[in-house]
Amino acid sequence: MRGEETAGARAVAIARDWLGTPYQHQASVRGAGTDCLGLLRGIWRGLYGAEPEVIPAYTSDWSEPAREELLWAAAARHLVVAGAEAPGQVLLFRMRDGAVAKHLGILARVGAEASFIHAYTGHGVVESPLSEPWRRRIVARFQFPEGAR
Repeated sequence: MRGEETAGARAVAIARDWLGTPYQHQASVRGAGTDCLGLLRGIWRGLYGAEPEVIPAYTSDWSEPAREELLWAAAARHLVVAGAEAPGQVLLFRMRDGAVAKHLGILARVGAEASFIHAYTGHGVVESPLSEPWRRRIVARFQFPEGAR
């Protein structure tokens, strides 16, 4: 039953409902447009109802000029640091060495066929293999809190 599923299992199911949503910077509307943060916001709404905080407008280079780990700090405020790899974890990526972490995805499968769901510029929401190049970019893993917020 859905009520007995973990928050991680529910997060993967919700994320899969977003597959095919076009990429749209700053958006968070399933089927219409989203970016990686918007996807995470949509999953949060699906799990808990309302978003945990208001997201200010942001540019594609947000937090880079000031070198602030804003996405990491927000994840730490609302999510739980994850332990062993498990479906439903929120993966935080650093896309370039020395850059701030600013890409998110949801771990969908683990093991030899590991994959993650993310909103990717030019591709929309897709499920991608968690290949070694992607794994090297992971800087933090979080999980959704269990229960209602």
